[in-house]
Amino acid sequence: MTVTLNPTSFWFLRHGETDWNAEGRSQGRTDIPLNGVGLMQARRAALAMVDRGIVTIVSSPLSRALDTAEIVAEALNLPVSTDVDLQEVAFGTEEGKPMGDWYDDWIAGGFTPEGAETFQGLHDRAVAAINRATALPGPVLVVAHGALFRALRLAFGHEPNVRTPNALPILCTPPATGKVWDVEPVTLPHLPA
Repeated sequence: MTVTLNPTSFWFLRHGETDWNAEGRSQGRTDIPLNGVGLMQARRAALAMVDRGIVTIVSSPLSRALDTAEIVAEALNLPVSTDVDLQEVAFGTEEGKPMGDWYDDWIAGGFTPEGAETFQGLHDRAVAAINRATALPGPVLVVAHGALFRALRLAFGHEPNVRTPNALPILCTPPATGKVWDVEPVTLPHLPA
């Protein structure tokens, strides 16, 4: 049975940049912290989220996402809760290595690195976590990871293998008709010098 998303709008924010992001390495569950650029990106995302009516923030417990969420939460004067199912996918033997040619096959279900989670497993876990988040008082902001958002893109009816920029708030809205969700990034403000 395929799990489907609750037809409830929510905000999604991928964590700010880490050194491994900048180097093009697979992070997975390895808990790599935000770098200086990532901290600046999180502050900029926080400014963009002010006055959006957000009342609930749910984050992955990995530090790069949780630190991003806490920076936004401070600007919104809200607490952050975590959901372990919002963690990034476990990439197994590929963690720490450069993103490779295997990624397309992994998304298509034809290959899973040793010790890694399948893309279908990630999809089902991500949808369940989003459904728990959107059952909370909304609007909800979910702060998580890039591969997890690829799985959500599939659930939205979009091409999944599209890179999500770091710390770019995205409003995810269920379709009024049809099956494809609207996935709309916001314009980010410039930070004061």
